[in-house]
Amino acid sequence: MERVWEPHLDAMGGRAAQSGFSFEAYVPTEIAEQGFPLRSDSAAAAADAEAAARALDQGKPAPVNFESLARQLLRAESVASSRIEGLVLSHRRLSKAAFSHDSGDITAQSVLGNIRALERAVELAATVDSLEMEHLLEVHRLLFQGTRDEQHAGALREGQNWIGGAATSPRRAEFVPPPADLVPGLVEDLCRFCNRLDVPPAIQAAIAHAQFETIHPFFDGNGRVGRALILAILRRRGIGVRCLPPVSLALAGQADRYVTGLTSWRVGEEDDWYVTFAEALFQAADGTRRFADQVAELQRHWTEKAGNPRRGSGPRRLIEALPSQPIVNLKTARQLLGGSDEQARTAIRRLEEAGVLRQTTVGRRNRAWESVGLFDLLDRFERDLGSSARAPRGTH
Repeated sequence: MERVWEPHLDAMGGRAAQSGFSFEAYVPTEIAEQGFPLRSDSAAAAADAEAAARALDQGKPAPVNFESLARQLLRAESVASSRIEGLVLSHRRLSKAAFSHDSGDITAQSVLGNIRALERAVELAATVDSLEMEHLLEVHRLLFQGTRDEQHAGALREGQNWIGGAATSPRRAEFVPPPADLVPGLVEDLCRFCNRLDVPPAIQAAIAHAQFETIHPFFDGNGRVGRALILAILRRRGIGVRCLPPVSLALAGQADRYVTGLTSWRVGEEDDWYVTFAEALFQAADGTRRFADQVAELQRHWTEKAGNPRRGSGPRRLIEALPSQPIVNLKTARQLLGGSDEQARTAIRRLEEAGVLRQTTVGRRNRAWESVGLFDLLDRFERDLGSSARAPRGTH
């Protein structure tokens, strides 16, 4: 769709930046009632990915309680999704910021906002009858809660945005999303598509994400909300009931292929994107299974170092809880154990003496202990799936 750019006369960048011009904005086809035939390789890749993801919920008993890993996997998803947007931090740094309510770590707080948004997206998918525009707006609002951009959150954009090029105009942009006046209708159409049940779940998640990124409905945060939509659709379709594979982590590890896949979707080569997405979902699920094995082995190591405390005892139950809460203090240990301060203190002391816990400082004066070895596993998990992640071209 051809549009005319009306510049501000005081725009920086000289005469070129202050002159008007015509540009092409991409308007995607509505998808709510569209058919999506698949090539055989796309259908096979999607089926394999769904089977791998469902295996985390079904089948043989897992070597470790996946529910106990769900929080860390969601954090891994958030860290990866945020890293794609250029927000980089370690799992240890994120956990300390989550533990300390007075953290001044701006990057960590942004990623914590992404975790809130992801959690809400998954919760909505599991509880509402249908996903609606208001739910996407709520997820976006949570993403920016407490930030300097909070006043712009939870609302569709009212102006033109673009990807790449200069910040002053879309003259040399690499991609220009649809004009703002078309966004509400396109988002409504996308929501109707998300509520269909006749498209394979992996393909539905891939299509919804590509369409969302193409619409680019918000002033900022489109990538993170769009990747939250992936998890919401998987959960809504019954995949990831116990834990959701961190798809963003796998996509981040193939950033160029990710961008190429989205471009393929827009130029009518949808199956290339379907295969890229399905392979990322399979890798995330397979990596999650291996990560669970490694955490189970670490817990066995902790148990041996602590002298094999009896089942049901404070130290044993704290070891079982550490994958979901890698940093504890007296208060959180007491909450995890459901007992007294003395019981929590005794469990912490025994695990500290055994080298399972190591004292650390979180925030200004918060004495706490971190589990020894778990952050190393998380970092390795992230490197294995997403070591080549990079920030994308900027959105304006």
